[in-house]
Parts: sequence; C-alpha cells; structure tokens
Amino acid sequence: MSKIDDTKEFIPVRIAVLTVSDSRDLSQDRSGAVLVDRIEAAGHILADRMVVRDERDQITEQLREWIASPEIDVVISTGGTGLTGRDVTVEAHRDVYEKEIDAFGTVFTIVSMKKIGTSAVQSRATGGVANGTYLFALPGSPGACKDAWDEILSYQFDYRHSPCNFVEIMPRLDEHLRRK
Repeated sequence: MSKIDDTKEFIPVRIAVLTVSDSRDLSQDRSGAVLVDRIEAAGHILADRMVVRDERDQITEQLREWIASPEIDVVISTGGTGLTGRDVTVEAHRDVYEKEIDAFGTVFTIVSMKKIGTSAVQSRATGGVANGTYLFALPGSPGACKDAWDEILSYQFDYRHSPCNFVEIMPRLDEHLRRK
C-alpha cells in the first residue's frame, strides 16, 4: 500500500488554481478557497489564482498561459466538469493536453462513490500533462475539491509518497521536447 517515506525530504510544487464560473468572483469562490487552503497547508506554493467565465476559449487561453510559465508546475481548475451546456472545462483541458491521465477520472469516481453514491457518474473530472505541467479539472463543489485533494492529489504531489508519485517524474514530463 501507499505510504510516506520519512527519509525523503518534502519538495514543494508551485500550483495555480483556476475557478471556472459565470456567477462567482474570488470573494465568493468557496471551492477555490478549499484548494488554496489545502495546497498551502501541505507546504506547496500557490503560484497564481484566477476566476474565468465558462467559456472554452477563455479557459484554454488561461491554461496555455500557465503551462508556458516556468513558475507553475501544476494547474488545478474547479467548475465546469458537469453535463450541462455551459460545462466546457473538460473540453478546454483536452484542447491543451499532450497526454491524458486516464486513471485520474476513474480514481476520482471511486472516491466520489463513497461520498455521493451513483451521483458520481455526473462528474467528468480529468487530468493530463502539457508542456511539463500537470493539469486537473475538478467539479465545482467544495466537497469534490476536498475529496480530490485529500484522497488523491495530496499524495501524488508529495515526493515522499511511495511506491510512486507525480513529483518524482516531473523532470521527465517534457523530455520529448529536449530530444534531437
């Protein structure tokens, strides 16, 4: 099973939080606040935080801006992962991904099933990698953000987590760009 190897030193990662909403600003963004609190409590660095409207081009533009920044290792978005006509966050993420982390959505569904039962089927949470940056799209509820961070991302962004974690392979995410 997974565990924390206390012989390794913790390595903080730089994480940007993007809230996708037509009706909220930063002062009303409970889900983004949940993520920020957990990111900082874990010892990571909040690299940036923003709210954008549920517009595919605006979401994609912000994701591309952040993955181009050497100051950002991870982008976590919240909101717009459902099934309604305005839910376009997943499509925007997929516009940017070089590789999708298929198992993230599956594991998130398993975690969600324990909390909300079959309602978990309505989430399209997703993860991927682009330009050496991890990207994750989470539902817009504070509970879903807590579940994703507490039960998946907190472990995968802890270098001490074994048997493996996202941090240890970060230096190799863009190795294909360095090949001649």
